[in-house]
Amino acid sequence: MADQPGLKGKPSSALTALTLPGDTRQTVDVWLQWLRSERRASNHTTENYLVDLYAFFAFIDQHRGGAPTLETLLSLTPRDFRSWLAHRNATDMAKSSTARALSTLRNFYRFLDRTGRGQNAAITTIRNPRQAQSVPKPLTPEDAMAVIDNAGAFQDDPWLAKRNLALFTLLYGCGLRIAEALSLNYDQRPQGTSLVITGKGNKQRLVPVLPVVIEAIDDYLSACPYTQTGQDPLFLGARGKRLIAQVAQREMRRIRALLNLPETATPHAMRHSFATHLLAGGGDLRTIQDLLGHVSLSTTQRYTSVDSERLMAVYRGAHPRAR
Repeated sequence: MADQPGLKGKPSSALTALTLPGDTRQTVDVWLQWLRSERRASNHTTENYLVDLYAFFAFIDQHRGGAPTLETLLSLTPRDFRSWLAHRNATDMAKSSTARALSTLRNFYRFLDRTGRGQNAAITTIRNPRQAQSVPKPLTPEDAMAVIDNAGAFQDDPWLAKRNLALFTLLYGCGLRIAEALSLNYDQRPQGTSLVITGKGNKQRLVPVLPVVIEAIDDYLSACPYTQTGQDPLFLGARGKRLIAQVAQREMRRIRALLNLPETATPHAMRHSFATHLLAGGGDLRTIQDLLGHVSLSTTQRYTSVDSERLMAVYRGAHPRAR
């Protein structure tokens, strides 16, 4: 049978076995084009959306006794949507995964409304599943510096050791996501006092750059045996290709074993540490929100919980009546 639009063979066979009616399939195709052109969604994002949408279609196929036409999708009731949520809950789907899937459905139905294909108010009555608010797991300032000091401990080749040092210094010094750091090209390397970063949703932000970050990257580049110009990757693997996140994560696993750090000590923990240490040093939430590229301030506010826990730990350890 023909492949489903944009799936590239990645979803499970249970999804690719579903044959959609022509009107639904055509609508999904146009929706995908809209996501990529108007919303500037990445391939990774659109593929996740598509997996969520086809999983919903597969449920409706079983629930309603046939693959959904566009008319079927517009006629679904709150009860149908709640049955879908109950099905996900019964199959032990994570609440975070269900929240993302519900967001996908809302996006798809908004698209139907905006493009004149029809409305279904039932989707607006469905609430997100309640999730336990996760608290970031930063390193202490001492542990963060220890990670940087030992960044090249497991590399025999000096240039690879300097690469690791440059990468972890950049993550901690600028608060970048690992994907943001590894997507940088040579001509995007930090050279002045600030750096333009393209984050989630292709949104750009300006982050300040410490001299120590520039020094570490320049030192790595001067030692790198590969010639880099223009849009060549900034961070290279041993064979001269763009460094991948799995390698950085492997290096961090080695370092945390060496330093006896918890499993939460990941490359992303360096970003958490950046934010938490700024907050502890007097940084305001709005500024930290801009530096991290958070759309919502509530996301940044999670770091206040971390700082409060740290203060309480200090209090319990220092106050005579708390012992």
